[in-house]
Amino acid sequence: MLAPLLEMLFRTIMSQRIVIIGAGQAGAQAVTSLRAEGFAGAIAMIGDEPFAPYQRPPLSKAYLMGTLERARLFLKPETFYREANCELILGVSVRVIDRKARTVALTDGRTLSYDMLLLATGTRVRRIKCPGADLAGIHYLRSIEDVDGLHAVFQPGKRLAIVGGGYIGLEVAAVAAKHGLDVMVFEAMDRVMARAVSKPVSDFFEQAHRTAGVKLMLNTGVEAFEGASHLEAVRASGAAYPADIALVGIGVVPNMDLAKDADLACEDGIVVDQNCATADPAIFAAGDCTWHVGREGVPLRLESVQNAIDQAKHAAYAMLGKPKIYSEVPWFWSDQYDLKLQIAGLARSSDQIVVRGDPGTRKFAVFHLRDAAVVAVEAVNAASEYLVGRKLIVAGARVAPERLADVSIPMKSIA
Repeated sequence: MLAPLLEMLFRTIMSQRIVIIGAGQAGAQAVTSLRAEGFAGAIAMIGDEPFAPYQRPPLSKAYLMGTLERARLFLKPETFYREANCELILGVSVRVIDRKARTVALTDGRTLSYDMLLLATGTRVRRIKCPGADLAGIHYLRSIEDVDGLHAVFQPGKRLAIVGGGYIGLEVAAVAAKHGLDVMVFEAMDRVMARAVSKPVSDFFEQAHRTAGVKLMLNTGVEAFEGASHLEAVRASGAAYPADIALVGIGVVPNMDLAKDADLACEDGIVVDQNCATADPAIFAAGDCTWHVGREGVPLRLESVQNAIDQAKHAAYAMLGKPKIYSEVPWFWSDQYDLKLQIAGLARSSDQIVVRGDPGTRKFAVFHLRDAAVVAVEAVNAASEYLVGRKLIVAGARVAPERLADVSIPMKSIA
């Protein structure tokens, strides 16, 4: 009797309707994974931008630089969603989720029913709160349209003030310096990318930017933007710095208002378990918007392509009754000038740090050891160290620090 019941349950799941809120990396991957796993029911994806899912990482790099055309940003060709029988509802937002009725109400007046719902709502930029923040000439970078707006004012000789010395700020600084803009970065902390990388890597990128002519103002918080109707200066630490354009890159916040309003648990993101499920058995979440348990057993929220892709896959598995515990090694990257930074794992300030190679050669890596095991690697123009480092992290490998530091020993031998 059990086999026929299971088969009937499987057929029921496979014919249900799945609604995805969010047309980004996680949403696109969910459609791919659902169809690859045999789901034959209806899928609808709702996105508040007028575009089908596209890559965001290149926006502050190749797309801003002008070396990547818009068409290459999109994750799938236009035909994919039609062939996957996925209804794309773009330029529309969801107003409210009715968990009892299992419906979502859209801003265009429509109501969609669902059997299962995936929240892939991502994040939005953190807005700066200070006098003059609404002046013309102040930009943020999160969407295609944001970058198109920057393209219009990115002209040689313009004075660009960047607020925030994180990934976005420094990537834009690198592009702007190449374009001949006069660039000044204001960072409230004592080093660049302080929350993302170790001090050796931070120090290296600080020097790279200074060499390129970027002015770095560390330990300097922005107090106000000044100008009659358009930005004319940035006031920081009591001084006024002339500026024609400003780019604010002070982080992002998770889009979890819909989940909160639907009484789903939220912390710094929508709370999900290791199968990307919320407390409501019909609702799942994936990507930058989730607060989940990482591979080390610590709750966290990650902002990365890897996390969006892998969580979307696991959400699809769970929706189809094939749950697999999510426990992937996170990875990140950044391109600045001719420098490719690749990171795997999650470091802590208490880790033992081992530097492999000479930063002066513009090719080196920093390994992080915890209880003698490799837990993270930061590699600059060092693909072998990054790739082998990821394998060491997955394996929980214990490696003597002196072996990691010895560049005469090939990384393959260490693996």
